[in-house]
Amino acid sequence: MGMTTVSQPVAEGRQIPGESGVWVFFFGDMVIFLIFFVAYLVHRAGAPELFAQSSQELGLAMGVANTLVLLSSSLLVVLGLGAVRREGRSVAVGAFRGAMACGVLFVVLKAFEYTHIASGTTGLDLNAFFSWYFVLTGVHLVHVLIGLGVLGLMVSRARQSGDGAEKRMMVIESGACFWHLVDLLWMLIFPLLYLVA
Repeated sequence: MGMTTVSQPVAEGRQIPGESGVWVFFFGDMVIFLIFFVAYLVHRAGAPELFAQSSQELGLAMGVANTLVLLSSSLLVVLGLGAVRREGRSVAVGAFRGAMACGVLFVVLKAFEYTHIASGTTGLDLNAFFSWYFVLTGVHLVHVLIGLGVLGLMVSRARQSGDGAEKRMMVIESGACFWHLVDLLWMLIFPLLYLVA
């Protein structure tokens, strides 16, 4: 599959990437997570030793691996979006598929971590810290699963040609912004759960 051209140029002068309406969802989603983070910190302040001890029992290597996987996926989305803007559809499709593979790997790693904790191999009871761990990472995991569907839509749109290039670009940009939101949320969850002792 070679480099092909998009038949209709993308409109110039647009400052905000993607559909403007999706940004309302993004800000609303971030507000919900902000409430979660504040509630977590309030509970943590009430039992700092328990939260610190429990945090240290999490596998830091697994958290770092999850972080690197998501960062790699975001980089691939950036490369894919740039390829779409340069009218390189085949490169964009490959990059978005790579991002999807990273997303699937993140889900597999998280499932392994959940199984490890739930089976009690950490040697700890599922205390308040781990309850928050499952809430924060669980809600984030739902975002990752939705993001995989969004990446699939981006692959589909990147493969298309013909009329409607501007609309396709807007859908791809909206999807890229959503995936970056998923990445950003993890960048906040990771230090809260794995690093702050």
